[in-house]
Amino acid sequence: MNKIFKVPVLLIILTVGIVLGIQIEKIFSDDSLRDGVRKLNDVLSYSQRYYIEEVDTPKLVEAAIRGITDELDPHSFYISAKDFQAVEESFRGDFEGIGIEFQIVDDTLTVVSPITGGPSEALGILPGDRIVKIDGEDCIAITNDQVRDKLRGKAGSKVKVSVSRIGVADLIEYEITRDKIPLYSVDVSLMLKDKTGYVSVSRFSETTLNELNEALIELNQKGMTKLILDLRGNPGGYLSQAVEMADLFIDGEKKIVYTEGRRKDANEEYFASKTTPFEKVPLIVLINHGSASASEIVSGAIQDWDRGLIIGETSFGKGLVQRQFTLPDNSAIRLTISKYFTPSGRSIQRDYKDKKKYEEYYANMQDTSLSEVNNIEHVAEQDTSKPLFKTNKGRTVYGGGGITPDYILKNERITNYTSNLLRQNVFYQYILNYVEKNGKEVSSTYRTDLSKYVNEFKFSEAELEKFISFAASKEVDFNEEDYRTDKDYISTRLKAQLARNYWKNEGWYSVMLTTDNQIEKAMSLFDEAKQIADLK
Repeated sequence: MNKIFKVPVLLIILTVGIVLGIQIEKIFSDDSLRDGVRKLNDVLSYSQRYYIEEVDTPKLVEAAIRGITDELDPHSFYISAKDFQAVEESFRGDFEGIGIEFQIVDDTLTVVSPITGGPSEALGILPGDRIVKIDGEDCIAITNDQVRDKLRGKAGSKVKVSVSRIGVADLIEYEITRDKIPLYSVDVSLMLKDKTGYVSVSRFSETTLNELNEALIELNQKGMTKLILDLRGNPGGYLSQAVEMADLFIDGEKKIVYTEGRRKDANEEYFASKTTPFEKVPLIVLINHGSASASEIVSGAIQDWDRGLIIGETSFGKGLVQRQFTLPDNSAIRLTISKYFTPSGRSIQRDYKDKKKYEEYYANMQDTSLSEVNNIEHVAEQDTSKPLFKTNKGRTVYGGGGITPDYILKNERITNYTSNLLRQNVFYQYILNYVEKNGKEVSSTYRTDLSKYVNEFKFSEAELEKFISFAASKEVDFNEEDYRTDKDYISTRLKAQLARNYWKNEGWYSVMLTTDNQIEKAMSLFDEAKQIADLK
C-alpha cells in the first residue's frame, strides 16, 4: 500500500517542482522575451495563413520592428536594407558614382555642381549642364531615385551621358568612369575680415577630423588669429569625431564627455589627449535648433571649460548614444544604449517621455521662451526647472534641454513669400536662365576674382522685377509687404546662387555671410571670447 501511494505523491511533487521551477526561472530570467518572440511569430503565421488576401510578410516584419523602436525613444530606429547603403555612405564620407550634385528642373536632370575631385569635374562637366540621355536613352522626366540608380555604380565601371549646354548647338557626349566620390563634412573654410577664420561643419562623419584639421592648417597659413566654428544645422554623427574635434581646442587631459547606460560596458569617459596649435586661438561656436548630438558634445565641452563663447539659439537637445546592430538581410537597427554627459555633469537630452508621438517630440524642439540677450551668466534660464551645473570658472549652466548659448541671438526669420520662393526652387531656376543670358559678361568681368564679385556685383532693380515676374510664372504669388521685408535677403540669395555657379561653396558662403546677423554679432565678441578663455 505504501508503494502504491508513493508513486502518485512523487509524481505530484515532481510536477509541482517543475511548475515552481519554471515560475522561478521567469522571475530570475527574461522569459518574457521568449514569450514575446513566440507571440509575434504566431501573429505573423496566422496573418500569412488566414488573412483574406495574400500578405507581404517581410513588409509586416519591418512594420513590427518600426513599431518596437517607436516605443523605445525618438532616436532608436530601424534602417531597411534598401536605405542602409545610403545611410552608411553619409557617415563613411564617400560613395561610388559620377560625382555631381543635381536637381530635376522642368523634368530635366540638371547639374547643380560637379563634386570637387570627382570624375565629372575632371572631364569638364559644368554647373547648369542638362543631362538629356544616359547610355543612349532619353532621361526626360527622370526621378531622383532613377538618377541614383543609373549614375551610381562600382568604381571603374563606365556610363555615357549626353549633355545639353548653354551656347553649344549640339549635344556633348561624355563617357564617365565612375569612381569613389568624397562626401565632405566641412562645407567651407574661408577668411573673413580682421584675420578671422570661418569653418562650417555639416555633419560628423569618418572624415570630419581630417577635413577640419586641413582647413584649420590652411587658415593658419592665411594669417588666422581667431576662429568662428559654425555647427548650425549640424545633426551630429560619430561620437569619436566629436571628441577629437573638441580635443583640437581643449588643452591638457580635460574630460570632454562621458556616457552612462544600463549595462556597464556602455559607460565610457573621453578626455583631451593631444596638443594642437588651435588651443590658444580665440573661439566662437555658432549653434541653432538644428545642432544636435555630436554638435552638442563639442559646444557643451567648450562651454563647460570656458574655452570660448557659444552664440545663436538653444540646440536640439539630443543626449542619447546609439549603437548600430546589423541584421541578417543587411538591414540594421540603431538602439540607444546610453546617455552622454558634458564635463560638468549635464545631460542635455530633452524630455521625451510625455511626448506621445515622434512628430510631437520634433515639433516642440524650439525653446521660444528665451528672448535675445547677453546670457554669459545664463540668467535667461534661471526660472526654468532645468537642473543647474557650474562651468570651470563657476558660471551657471543648465542641463536637460540642449545647450543654451552664452549669447542668445535668433536667426532672422523669412516671410511666407520667401518660403514659397525656396519651396518652388525659384532662386536656382532663375539663375540658370540668368547665366544663359549673362554668363559670359559675369565671367569676363570677375573671372576668378571672388572678392571683387562680393564687393561690387549687385542685381539691379529691373533685374529684381524680372525675378518677381519669373516667380509668378512658377506659381508664387507676389506679396509686396513680404517682399519689402525680405528684399535684402532675396537679392543676397540670388547673388549667392550666381556665385555658387562659379566658385561653388566658397562663393555661396562668401556672399551669404555678409548679411548673417549671428556672424556679425560673433565678430564683435572676440574680446570677450579671449577674456573667458584667459587668452592674451
